[in-house]
Amino acid sequence: PGARHSSCHMTTLNVVRKWVAATRFSRMHAARLSSAPSKGKSGAPSGLGETADELLAADQISFVDQPDPTERMLKQNRAWAAQLRAQGDLIARFREHKPKSLWIGCADARVPANELLGEGPGEVFVHRNIANLVVNTDFNVMAAIQYAVSVLKVPDIIVCGHYECGGVKAAMKQMDHKPPLENWLRNIRDVVRTHKEELVAIENEDQRYRRLVEINTVEQSLNVFKTGAVQRARVESRSDPTKRHTVPRVHAVVYDPLTAEVKKLPVDFKKALADHESTYNLYQTQTKNVE
Repeated sequence: PGARHSSCHMTTLNVVRKWVAATRFSRMHAARLSSAPSKGKSGAPSGLGETADELLAADQISFVDQPDPTERMLKQNRAWAAQLRAQGDLIARFREHKPKSLWIGCADARVPANELLGEGPGEVFVHRNIANLVVNTDFNVMAAIQYAVSVLKVPDIIVCGHYECGGVKAAMKQMDHKPPLENWLRNIRDVVRTHKEELVAIENEDQRYRRLVEINTVEQSLNVFKTGAVQRARVESRSDPTKRHTVPRVHAVVYDPLTAEVKKLPVDFKKALADHESTYNLYQTQTKNVE
């Protein structure tokens, strides 16, 4: 039985390899149909000059030969889980979900929310997307904000931009990145338009880009204040005698992957919101005690 199983496995593996090679052959052949025909090793005229078997023989590295990355990840997970269990009872610690804050950050792999804040599992409720945008038509981020403030009752919302952001860089270029990415980047282009005078005055391109990262972070923080869920929570907290200040508070920060440090942006949210109070406020007292 063991020999038959091994034989069947090898047969299946060879079938997959041949299918991969045949697919590559078909695509390459189609791409070269316009080229002058030449004779392959078999003597038959073709635009490519190689058969699928010959391509397979030449292709020493196939995707079926690559190590499964999940094996490494699962091994690392077991080690991490052991360390976590050594710190205390997991059931007691994680039966309930009570994060301290909501993190709205970029999907960039260099910006891990918990790690850079020094927080452990269960401490941060995380939402990430390209360029840390808070778009009112994005049900994903809107649902995350509503759940965080209405159900989890987080007292703080952190909007984190980061330097070296590919999304912000892409939005600074006059080129079509194709939908849906271009549709998403248009939100940053709108930020550029709104702050064009300040950005154009910055001659150094790198400094202009870094400033746009900061401006975009502030604008997305303001978008958090505009949401009905946050406004309702803040109004309710004012009548709660157990609250020392209005919650949730919103914090605009920027992370630098090259230094691994986070800095808080100096933003007067009260003034910024007051400038558009009649447009975005859903409650009369919204801009009072803004933090």
